[in-house]
Amino acid sequence: MSTIRTIQVLIKLLPSVFALRRDRKTWINQEKNEIDSEQFRKNARKVLDTFISLGPVYIKLGQWLSCRADILPQPYLEELSKLQDSVPAAPFDQVKPIIEKDLGPINNKFDEIDPNCISGASLGQVYRGSISGQQIVVKVKRPGIEKVVAQDLKVLKKILPLALRFVDPNLRYSAKAMLSQFIETIYEEMDYIIESENLKKIKKDMEENNKVIVPSVFDDFSSKNVLTMEYLPGIKVTNVQALDEKGIDREQLVIDVHKVFFTMLLKHSIFHADPHPGNISITDDGKLILYDYGMVGRINNETRFKLIRLYLALVEKNPPRVVNAMNDLGMLTPGYNRSVIEKGVELSIRSMHGDKPDEMEVQSLMELANQTMSKFPFVLPKNLALYMRMASIIEGIYKTHDVDFKFVKVLKNILEEENLITRAYIEEIKISFSTFSKSIDSVLRIGPEMKNLMDEAQIFMKKRQPMVLLSGSIFASATFIGSVFLYQSSEFLGLVGMITSGLIMAASGFFRKY
Repeated sequence: MSTIRTIQVLIKLLPSVFALRRDRKTWINQEKNEIDSEQFRKNARKVLDTFISLGPVYIKLGQWLSCRADILPQPYLEELSKLQDSVPAAPFDQVKPIIEKDLGPINNKFDEIDPNCISGASLGQVYRGSISGQQIVVKVKRPGIEKVVAQDLKVLKKILPLALRFVDPNLRYSAKAMLSQFIETIYEEMDYIIESENLKKIKKDMEENNKVIVPSVFDDFSSKNVLTMEYLPGIKVTNVQALDEKGIDREQLVIDVHKVFFTMLLKHSIFHADPHPGNISITDDGKLILYDYGMVGRINNETRFKLIRLYLALVEKNPPRVVNAMNDLGMLTPGYNRSVIEKGVELSIRSMHGDKPDEMEVQSLMELANQTMSKFPFVLPKNLALYMRMASIIEGIYKTHDVDFKFVKVLKNILEEENLITRAYIEEIKISFSTFSKSIDSVLRIGPEMKNLMDEAQIFMKKRQPMVLLSGSIFASATFIGSVFLYQSSEFLGLVGMITSGLIMAASGFFRKY
């Protein structure tokens, strides 16, 4: 059975691999305005249809790939971000034994559970019910899904090495890391105890935010395979007509969506990484209701400030700082060519942004990252991949509403309100100071040579030989050495110092005759 499944998957996937290989090569080597975006989208839609036809694991794989700017061209990311995790539900007769095995007889635990599924996904399905008169929803793991996942992951591990023979080395490097991250994520999503903990942590983090509502968990009615939560109905975030009928300010709504998700990312240790329209509803008074906490990202304080530094460097169009932040985030492979990557970042910024920084949108930043990351052997750490997924999906919500919205302004507001910009710049200063300190250490190592030079100068003085040229040479040399080390942290100041050392040397030569 495994061999037959492997052949079936291989036959369906290989055409997509060949199309991606061709499109990726074009994307890397041509300017954006020379690319046939519609043909790219057509190929991407074929990939999307292929994933849907192959079943739950490949639907999840498509969702995971939709955030991988180091693997797919931007048109592919945009198409795959539309992939909704919607699968026909298994009959309730198959689901009931799972609930009763973990919780006991349904009639003893619940007032009722409606056997009609209200939401069917690749890994689980959701039912309405009640406990002591309170309306609840019960999320149950899809029958037999663990076996299906194990089998298909085994197939993926077999065919990936073969498929990667037909792609470029950079994609090969990124794809291998991606598979291990995907496997880890899908197993986390199948454990509802982990999802329950995710939900509770985000609920606690956001409890002071009056723009978002997170459902409560019923711990006594939950397990690894069953998750019971309070029922919170609302209007789907992309249902423009229903929102307008309720008088919801959609421009403010888009701002609130970005503020809620980016506050999670930049302020707290955990963020919701799957904000597709099916997971966000809106109350009659405009508050956000968030569902499904299976896919989350976790970022520690150190990584968070590195990410903020990256954002600030992109907004301020500063390629050296962009590369510094990317390196600190672990996005660059060992032994990377800094000058080549820095030049790539600079060219990408120039070609893609004619706007003022304040007017740059999320999409512009994502395209910049995508175009640059496609050209070099980047590795995208798991939680940064989840962050990019979150950002790109939210951008899709903004496009649906088509309102006046400036992402960078909202981002700056968040950073200022949380006092994060100042702290990010402090981190930059610390890094610059560390670099400068290393430069000082290097200078101290040449101390003995400088002492010998000064001893020779004293001999010249005793002999009363002309000292202007010698003094100027010493001063110019010291200035030049310091400038070389300063150049590592500030190109401008380093160049000024080098030019100054040349002028000192020229002046000392001129005044020697006097």
